[in-house]
This record gives sequence, C-alpha cells and structure tokens, in this order.
Amino acid sequence: MSLVEHLQELRRRLIISMIALAVGTVVGFIWYQHSVFGISSLGDILRGPYCSLPPEKRAVFTLDGECRLIATAPFEALLLRLKVGALAGAVFASPVWLYQIWAFITPGLMKNERKWTFTFVSVAVLLFVSGAVLAYFVVEFGLEFLLGIGAEFQVTALSGGRYFDFLLALLAIFGVSFEVPLIIAMLNVAGVLSYEAIKDKRSIIIMLLFIFAAVMTPGQDPFSMLVLALALTLLVEIAIQFTRLNDKRRKVERPDWLDTEDEQASPLATTATPIAPSAPITPSSSLANIKDAASVDRNYDDII
Repeated sequence: MSLVEHLQELRRRLIISMIALAVGTVVGFIWYQHSVFGISSLGDILRGPYCSLPPEKRAVFTLDGECRLIATAPFEALLLRLKVGALAGAVFASPVWLYQIWAFITPGLMKNERKWTFTFVSVAVLLFVSGAVLAYFVVEFGLEFLLGIGAEFQVTALSGGRYFDFLLALLAIFGVSFEVPLIIAMLNVAGVLSYEAIKDKRSIIIMLLFIFAAVMTPGQDPFSMLVLALALTLLVEIAIQFTRLNDKRRKVERPDWLDTEDEQASPLATTATPIAPSAPITPSSSLANIKDAASVDRNYDDII
C-alpha cells in the first residue's frame, strides 16, 4: 500500500471507532439515569460505595433520608452525566476500537507477532477490567476511613463532581496499574528482559510497588494503598514466573550454539565420556557351518 492508501485506511478506521464511541456514549448517558434490562442505573451503581456508608458519616439533604450527592453548580449534574456516559461508552465500544487498531497494525506484523499481539491486547483488557472491579469494592473501605476522620466534629457532604472524580480516578489507577505485569511479560517476549536479570531483585521490585501504590492512590488511605500494592505484587510474581518458563522454553527450542556468530567457532565439549573396551569377535554360526560343509566335501572327493 502507498502512503496515501495507509492514510485513507487510518481515516476509515478512526471514523468507525468514533462512531462506536458516540453510540456507546449515548448508551452510557441513557443508562446513567435509567435501569436497563433489570440492571440498576449506572448512577446508582457508581454511588453505591458512598451510599453504603453509615448514615452518621455522610450528610443527608432529603426529607425521606435517601442517599443523594449534592451539586454546587448549575451545569455540574449535566457535565457529570456526560463524563460518566463518555467513560462508559469507551468501555462499551472497546471491542470495536480495539479491533480497528488490531486490523490496522496486523498487516505489518509477522505471523508470530500477530499471535502475541492478539494475546496481549486480550489480556490487557482483562487486567484493566479486573483492576477497576477491585477498585470499586475498595472505595467503600477507603471512604469510610477518610470520612471517619474527625467525624465527632463534622459531617462530610460530597458533591457529585468531587465524589465521581475520586471514584473514576481510583478505577483508572487500579486498571492502569494492573498492566505493569503485562509490560514485564512483553519485554521478556521481545527479548529485552530476561528472568536472570530480575530473579534476584524481588525485594527491590516489591518496595517500588509499595511506593508506587502510596503515591498513586488518590485518597492516600492505607487500605487502598495496601490492596493495590499486594495485588500488584501477586501479579508481578506471576509475570516473573512467566519469564522463567518462557526463557526455559526458548532455550530448549534454540540451543546456545545457534547464537554463535558466523565467523566464530562453536565451543568444543570439554568433558569426554570414557570408551568401554571392545568385546572379542566370535565367529558366526553360519560361517562355521559352511566350513564344516566344505571339509565334508573335501573328504568325499578324496574317497572318490
């Protein structure tokens, strides 16, 4: 393909991705306030961790005592609904735009690279969703700790914008952080990072993961930091074991002598196996029978 044809294909795939994102955003915008197929609305799902807190730790502004977030600006509720709908639309449309990215780069990859790329894209989506789901369940404990500080003297009234910013930031940080083990595996498959280079550095890696969790967690509450650090430690250990198995498989499929330069001699074996003494050669039975038959014929000729 020429450069113009590549640009035309890129434009076509971008248009398809944007249409899918727009459709997903409309679905998320509607789902934010209305239940779909018996599933609770997206707004109810997202405010669930906040509403599950004890009533004494959150302010109540309704006469019936229903859990509600407050809005402090005229367009805050609308902009918040658009933001959440757009993020939900990106998730809904992810199969479409991920496929468009995959279809655009696939012609430039070799067969083995296409196999690994498809695997990594699938695992990346799975890890991101897993991290976001874990963060959703962690939010409740983090909020209870943060809102419980000074509860004897004050009651926290969260606006919708501040609460959803905190929640979405935590979901994104957990989701992106869960991609770290995948990066280690990708570097190993590419031949950049080996198991020998990281097997003795586990203590340093774990310390860096705890520091990363302490810095990146939005609320800096100890529970969220501990959960993120422990989850990353487990996933990184799985990635390290993957590098060990992959290096072992690669060494079996490609011996060391195949990596020798063309102008360099292969190393000779330094250990020689002892040669056992040879056994005596015994005459064959068929040969002995032939000799006996020949002597009988000779004696018969002498008698004649």
